[in-house]
Formats: sequence, structure tokens, C-alpha cells
Amino acid sequence: MSHATLFRDDDKPVGWHIDDQPVPYPFALAQMKTHVEKLVAHETGEKAWLLEHPALYTAGTSAKKDDLTDPDLLPVFDAGRGGQYTYHGPGQRVVYFMLDLRERGRDVRAFVRTMESLVIDTLAQFNIAGEQVDGRVGVWVKRPDKGFGRQDKIAAIGVRVSRWVSFHGISINLNPNLDDYRGIVPCGISDQGVTSFEDLGQLISMPELDSALKLSFQRHFGPVETGSANE
Repeated sequence: MSHATLFRDDDKPVGWHIDDQPVPYPFALAQMKTHVEKLVAHETGEKAWLLEHPALYTAGTSAKKDDLTDPDLLPVFDAGRGGQYTYHGPGQRVVYFMLDLRERGRDVRAFVRTMESLVIDTLAQFNIAGEQVDGRVGVWVKRPDKGFGRQDKIAAIGVRVSRWVSFHGISINLNPNLDDYRGIVPCGISDQGVTSFEDLGQLISMPELDSALKLSFQRHFGPVETGSANE
């Protein structure tokens, strides 16, 4: 289990907000941008926003046209984050981190590693062995049942940093429709697959996953303060 941390010196809590209804992607993007602008100007605090999206694809700044293999299957949105194509949909927990890296070491690489460690620690609470893979962003699970060397991705990570404030974040597959991935080459990787808690035989609820995420977040980033999603 990794113990990489990015705590603030002042231990100021991060707002922890959960949306119970699917959030349209353009609305979420607009909300994030507004919050980041205010955070850059020190007009609001840090925020972790937990939500689900309707079924859709997002294209990062490195997305390749050929990796959108079925452009008519689901709506496609430009994300403005790093990375390539990814899928979001019901049954997938998305967490957007709007954090002030001016207070957390100003190290984007360390920030990404710490997010991966947060996910790995969350999975470990359910006896799922997640791994970081050299040269690949995200968190992976070994699948010897599917062949030698096979790894499936259970969590994607895509971030953007503007004036040392982060937005976008992580997505963890709880029980989404994995067939929806067929319209893209996820994150540009065609020789491995995708998986979920359900696919691995772990039948847990979204609130159980959220509780584990909260505990792991506190281990790696510090205290949180709960509130409504629209605060």
C-alpha cells in the first residue's frame, strides 16, 4: 500500500460533495471552471466533487481520431484535460478534484501519483489489488484468468492544472455497462481491457465505495468537510 501524501501545512479541510443524480457533462465542466477561477483568486476553498455522468465519451488533449471507433454510439465531449478517450456512465464513480497545488507542493507528477495511490488504497479496502503500471496512467488489476500478462483497467485518471489549481480527476468502475467501452480505444490502449468491481465479483454499493474513497482521501490529502453538491 502506498503512502504518498500531499497534505496542506494548515490542514484546512477540503469540501466533500456528493451528487446523487447523474450530472450532464457540459454542466459539470462549467461548474469546475467556475470553481477553479474562484480558487485561483482565493475566493473559495478546495473541493472534491463525487458524481456520475450519463453514458458518454470524453476526449482529452491527446485523443486520436482513430481511437473513436464508433462515433455514433454515445455523445462525445471535449474534456480539456490531459489524456485520450475515456468513458463515463452510470455505475462509475467520478471524482473531480479542485485542489490548490500552491499549498500542496507544486508538483503535478506527485499529484498524479498520489491520486493513483488513493485509488489503490480504496480498492484494497475491498481486497482488490490495484497496481500502477510504468508508462501508463491509471490503476490496473492483474487478470491471469484472461491470459498471461493480462491487465484490466479499473480506474482512469485525467487532470488539468491551471495556475497551480487542479480540476478533472478520477473515475472508478463500480458496476457500469462495460459494453459501452466498445466505441473507443480506452486511453489509447488496445492490448489490455477494462474491468469493474462487479466484473471482479465485488458487489458493493456506491455509498460503500464513497466511504472508502473518503477514508483514502483523508490519508493522502488531509481532512474533508462534507456538504451539498451545489455549495
